[in-house]
Amino acid sequence: MNNLATDLARLHVLEGADFVKQLKAIAASEEFHPLEDDNNIFTTGGEKQEDYDNLINAARKAVELGYKVYILPNPRSVRTADFIFEQHGIYKMYELKTIQGKASVGNRLFDSIGQTHHVLLNIKTSYNAGRLASEIKAYFQQYFKAREVLIFKGKQVITIKREFAMKKSFIVEFRKRYR
Repeated sequence: MNNLATDLARLHVLEGADFVKQLKAIAASEEFHPLEDDNNIFTTGGEKQEDYDNLINAARKAVELGYKVYILPNPRSVRTADFIFEQHGIYKMYELKTIQGKASVGNRLFDSIGQTHHVLLNIKTSYNAGRLASEIKAYFQQYFKAREVLIFKGKQVITIKREFAMKKSFIVEFRKRYR
């Protein structure tokens, strides 16, 4: 796992094409193997991680949307995201935040800072659309490197890009989408 930990650590200093090249190299690592029951989800092990069930559930939803999913290990030496998603040759790294409480999105989003610029919110509870929109907007306003918040809520999938979240009409438009 040492090589993979080093490769993951390098992501923190890379940007643009170099970052994407590194993501592709990590996904191609021989340390990954497909899950027995799903050839589109790859793992290095980690079944003993405390949040492994949440990772698998979110990975399965992503596969339903057409992604190949690489569940990243959590080396002790570096903060890493949870996933690499690949679709049509495009690679992105996501930090998973499973939302089960009624007022936890803001804290969970800010907890992801320093791991990746893309966050996946897997919402497992009813969450007020206005509050969710406000917390997402605050995250984008305070973390200028944030690029995307992907939301899984039941069978619904919503992608929030920075440009959309920064619009004055974002909260109103989001509430319509979220219902």
